[in-house]
Amino acid sequence: MILKMKKYTFLVYHKNYIDFLEKIREIGVLHVIEKPEGIPENDALRNKMQFAARVKAALKQLEKRTPKNANLAPANNNANGLEILSKVENALIEKDELDLKLQLSEKERDRMEVWGMFSHERLQQLKQMGFEIQFYSCNVRKFDQEWEVLYNAFEIDTVGTTRYFITITRPGEVVEIEADPIKLSSKTAIELDVEIKELRHIIENAKLNLIEMSVSDYQTLKSVQGKVLGEIDFSNVILNTRIEADEKVMLLEAWCPEDSDVALNQFLDTTEIYFESKVPTDEDKIPVKLKNNRFAKLYEMIGELYDIPNYHEIDLTPFFAPFYMLFFGLCLGDAGYGFILVLISIFARKKVKPALKPILSLVTWLGSATVILGIVSGTFFGYNLLESKIAWIESIKVIMLDPNQLFYTALILGVIQIMFGMIIKAVGLVRRFGLSASLSTWGWIIVLIGCGTVYGLSTYNGLLPLTTKWAYIIIGGIGGLLIFILNDIKRNPLINIGAGLWDTYNMATGLLGDVLSYIRLFALGISGAVMGFVFNDLAINLSGSIPVLSPIIMIIIMLIGHSINIFMSGLSAFVHPMRLTFVEFYKNSGFEGGGKKYKPFAPYKEKESLF
Repeated sequence: MILKMKKYTFLVYHKNYIDFLEKIREIGVLHVIEKPEGIPENDALRNKMQFAARVKAALKQLEKRTPKNANLAPANNNANGLEILSKVENALIEKDELDLKLQLSEKERDRMEVWGMFSHERLQQLKQMGFEIQFYSCNVRKFDQEWEVLYNAFEIDTVGTTRYFITITRPGEVVEIEADPIKLSSKTAIELDVEIKELRHIIENAKLNLIEMSVSDYQTLKSVQGKVLGEIDFSNVILNTRIEADEKVMLLEAWCPEDSDVALNQFLDTTEIYFESKVPTDEDKIPVKLKNNRFAKLYEMIGELYDIPNYHEIDLTPFFAPFYMLFFGLCLGDAGYGFILVLISIFARKKVKPALKPILSLVTWLGSATVILGIVSGTFFGYNLLESKIAWIESIKVIMLDPNQLFYTALILGVIQIMFGMIIKAVGLVRRFGLSASLSTWGWIIVLIGCGTVYGLSTYNGLLPLTTKWAYIIIGGIGGLLIFILNDIKRNPLINIGAGLWDTYNMATGLLGDVLSYIRLFALGISGAVMGFVFNDLAINLSGSIPVLSPIIMIIIMLIGHSINIFMSGLSAFVHPMRLTFVEFYKNSGFEGGGKKYKPFAPYKEKESLF
């Protein structure tokens, strides 16, 4: 359900404006209306946003280094936030520089290792004595033995297909060989090993320093983040304020949910601030605040993956939620897998952070649906219950469906959801534009449901042929009148007929494709069941016949196989019902979307991480 909003307009004397904003922020129910032309460039706001981004990045780095179950030091509200941030940033930069230096040193050590231990001073002495030593590498096949005679080439080492060697020549003598010259490091491999050891020690100290900061400064930085984000919100409100009457009066417009205006009105009644409240018009861009029951609220996060409804339409969350749960159970289609999901979600819900609990509650519902639909489809950890001879399973086979029945069930569910969507669309049109705007949609509902009902009754000999004929004529006549003549009562009837014909073409082609899309519910359920059966068969056939070892091998294969199947089938069961919801159901429900989420001007509250 979308909560109704009221539009408030405030006129505040400029000297009292800051105090007014502080108070309404404490109340925390007003969504400030942004200026249509946007806010002007503001260096102070930009600097605050950049500072907030730096704090966020530093906090993220400290979170990675915070020990589990660490007792974090309380926030020091008197500390200088910029100094704390600079200290953390400098420590992080120093750590990164040390890591880079270590990588370069290790790479240099690997490059110098083939040359062994030597002295740069000795090389210089040899050069002064008239001997110039040069270092080379080349592919083993390219090494020419004549180089040993012409340039006094000596092999040092061969690593893989690369040969490393030196030449000893007189100064000024040109060495013409097909090899890559190598520039030596100023340090030998042994000296670099010493340097690497020292660097690792320094890096370890730097890590310990960051860990200490994560304990001592994290809460302080978190407090700084809250303050600066609050200042950013405050600045945005001021920049979205209109200045009137020679800068003496400040005009602010905002939205307030009707169920949250009690505290606001109590405050306004105690002040002399002039304000007006009114019902929004169709032209207003109104923020959206959803309010659903505990069950439907779990599915709001799924709806937001696509879009949120605009203020003037119906919130579809409580209407698609039961279908989504049902479709998930059909797609996963294994009672054993559903049982695993229920157990994991119930156990994990006691251990995770509050922000993650709604997700696990949703998993519990989806897992429960999978248990029920898995029994209906007759599958338990890949085992076909329809083939079972166990007595108590025999007693519940009456509710189980074979693959043919599952196929038709998927199509029937598709028809039901699509027709339900069309009814929602018609009701929404009546609410927004009046009955006349929905006549065409009601016509299609009458034709589709009416003709379908007549066909079903006549198929099972519930109606006589003559009765069936006249039922089709009456239903078709009423529906045709609404679709072709009354689809727009303000328009020329001939134009309405043309529009009705075009609507008929789109309905015939689109509706068929929409219904056939629901076959995926059957296909995914069957494929998951087949994969489970295959893993069971592999476990039995590959386990061998060794008395003790065979059961262990069989269990390992089944655990790995069913884990893979749960992951793959669960992913499909999550995505494809979502696709049916966002494409087929939303389209036939007339979903428009484009709503802007309600964000009240309120004191900063930390968003708890999911993990």
